[in-house]
Amino acid sequence: MGVGASAPRPDGTLKVTGEFAYASDLWLDGMLWGATLRSPHPSAWIRSIDVGPALAMPGVFAVLTHEDVPGEKFYGLEHKDQPVLAVDQVRYQGEPVAVVAADHPETARRAAAAVVVEYEVREAVVDPRRAAFDPSCPPVHPGGNIVRHQPVRVGSAGPEARTSDGAGAEVVVTGEYEVGMQDQAFLGPESGLAVPADDGGVDLFVATQWLHVDQDQVAPCLGLPKEKVRLTLAGVGGAFGAREDLSMQIHASMLALRTGRPVKIVYGREESFFGHVHRHPAWMRYEHGATADGRLVYVRAEILLDGGAYCSSSPAVVGNAASLGVGPYEVANVSIDAYGTYTNNPPCGAMRGFGAVQACYAYESQMDRLAEACGLSPVEIRVRNAVAQGSRLATGQLIDTPAPLASMLRELEAMPLPGPLPGPLPGPLPGPADLRSLPGGVAQTTHGEGVRRGVGYGVGIKNICFSEGFDDYSTARVRIELLGGEPHVLVHTAAAEVGQGLVAVQAQIARTELGVDRVTVAPADTSVGSAGSSSASRQSYVTGGAVKTACAAVRERLDELGAANPGFSLEELLDRFGPVEETREYRHRPTFPMDPVTGQGDSHTQLALCVHRAVVDVDVDLGLVKVVELAAVQDVGRILNPLALEGQIHGGSAQGLGLALMEEIQVRDGKVTNPSFTDYLIPTILDMPPMRLSILENPDPHAPYGLRGAGEPPTLSSTPAVAAAVRAATGLELPRVPIRPDDIAFGRAS
Repeated sequence: MGVGASAPRPDGTLKVTGEFAYASDLWLDGMLWGATLRSPHPSAWIRSIDVGPALAMPGVFAVLTHEDVPGEKFYGLEHKDQPVLAVDQVRYQGEPVAVVAADHPETARRAAAAVVVEYEVREAVVDPRRAAFDPSCPPVHPGGNIVRHQPVRVGSAGPEARTSDGAGAEVVVTGEYEVGMQDQAFLGPESGLAVPADDGGVDLFVATQWLHVDQDQVAPCLGLPKEKVRLTLAGVGGAFGAREDLSMQIHASMLALRTGRPVKIVYGREESFFGHVHRHPAWMRYEHGATADGRLVYVRAEILLDGGAYCSSSPAVVGNAASLGVGPYEVANVSIDAYGTYTNNPPCGAMRGFGAVQACYAYESQMDRLAEACGLSPVEIRVRNAVAQGSRLATGQLIDTPAPLASMLRELEAMPLPGPLPGPLPGPLPGPADLRSLPGGVAQTTHGEGVRRGVGYGVGIKNICFSEGFDDYSTARVRIELLGGEPHVLVHTAAAEVGQGLVAVQAQIARTELGVDRVTVAPADTSVGSAGSSSASRQSYVTGGAVKTACAAVRERLDELGAANPGFSLEELLDRFGPVEETREYRHRPTFPMDPVTGQGDSHTQLALCVHRAVVDVDVDLGLVKVVELAAVQDVGRILNPLALEGQIHGGSAQGLGLALMEEIQVRDGKVTNPSFTDYLIPTILDMPPMRLSILENPDPHAPYGLRGAGEPPTLSSTPAVAAAVRAATGLELPRVPIRPDDIAFGRAS
């Protein structure tokens, strides 16, 4: 099955039957188990560490602290500000202080707990607004607490602002919005196996999103050249951004090199909440000015993102929030200030949607307010301001590919609504109902009394691939040879399959380009060039482009052989001349950094649109919400695998629903209070409603096959759509997500 078909995933059956080998299933005879001692304090000086009690325990082979780091003591995705093991202080609850290797996992855990650390606790910086704007606030890092400030300035965004035809702002709406800290909540916890090698290096089998950037960070900390730190992708149980940063990679490698034995580390669920970054919580102030008929005149915004204790990818998250901060709308006057801060809260970094999610919730909430103030429907206000091909973003970047937002909105609006709907919204539900379909479900908290229905819309625009001048490329090696008398193609990249279906897509491209049915995708590892990260909805675009380009090079070689040997079949050519192999890199068109003062610049290579409509039933007395249906229209440029694509849209919508109604890491004074799936709630199959999809194909001429990255856009627009629907049902402002039951039950006017 080639491009455009719903080719089955090679790993699909194994995952469904439970036979797939995840990183946590790795095993070698004689291996040891690693465990990590983590700080209980969000901010403290370390006065002493005594590893003696742990080392004295039977079965313990090594206990390491920062003094045992053989190379550089700090690492980081964008800035090397994070210690391998805490040196003289801890900056967040859960920061690694020591690691242990023992012959049994329980022995390792008990030994880690036996390490004695003397802390001098200090006041934690937990308020990001104080961290960013109060000069008296203690610095979390020596350089201050602002990781990045990115302004965007166009025209004059204020009461004096005018449209191109001279119209001023006759209607002004303002709002303050908050987005809580969401967790990626992947089901497979951080895990890996480090194996010491005869050459003094290490072989690391790990669940990650970016093998080569892991190698770039791990090798210097081990004091080894990169070629002696070899990484192979182990089975990944979900990622969503959290595996872009290191977790146990350096720790397991240090222990393996110290003990001379393979060392396996697997986090438990609670430790996983402390062992990876989360989505940045956000505080946003917006002001929209428009003409009386709803045409935008200006937008002013302040976006504050809490990056927590370390930098991670906060600068890029800030850049996305700033550049996409007004959404896919035409507006001539813009003033945005986006900030990322250091605090002593848990570190935050990449999560599906990456800065655009937070901004989208705020600007879409504002568009609903503007619609009400102008007497327009939520769809009409968006249509009147929608970008199209030829429009410019607030950064000045020209949208030079299809962007049919207005028609997407009209198509969404025309989709049938689930019935029966009550009269003017919000209104009571008619008649008796199946309790399983009501808020609260089989808990039988309601029989329909106090239940109101609401409908809401959300629009999102997301950049695809890495932006702001990053050298974003992927490498593919393609080999065709004769096996068992038949042509066989081997595709080898370092691209991480994290559940999105990339292995199947690579094989589909090879079949399409070379016309050969038998295709194998080799395990991803660092013996081939970098494929970049499985994030930013980029792998089908960039790694797909690399596979396509390498296949074209193989095909060219075969054509040359065929021209020199007329009448030979492919099988005869391969039999006589042997395998044909080519390696190629693929880069998308260049991007450029945003201007540090004006924010202007062509910072993105591709933009993708998704629009959602949500229908909800709300028990306004108990504050319970049932999402009845989600409908979505998304332009993907070209469909490579229809079934996998639908799964991506469903999955992204589910995470957006979770952010709207239930998902939040609760942090109090820098400490996480709900590090478990008992208290951190994610949508289940009972929470996810039926979905109505329309998938459009308006090809991007700059992309392989005309495709657009599709995994992230649904996460943006589903959250504001669900929130808008709850507002429609309740009449409440609800300026914060996730919306809690008490926000509805106690916020409702009597």
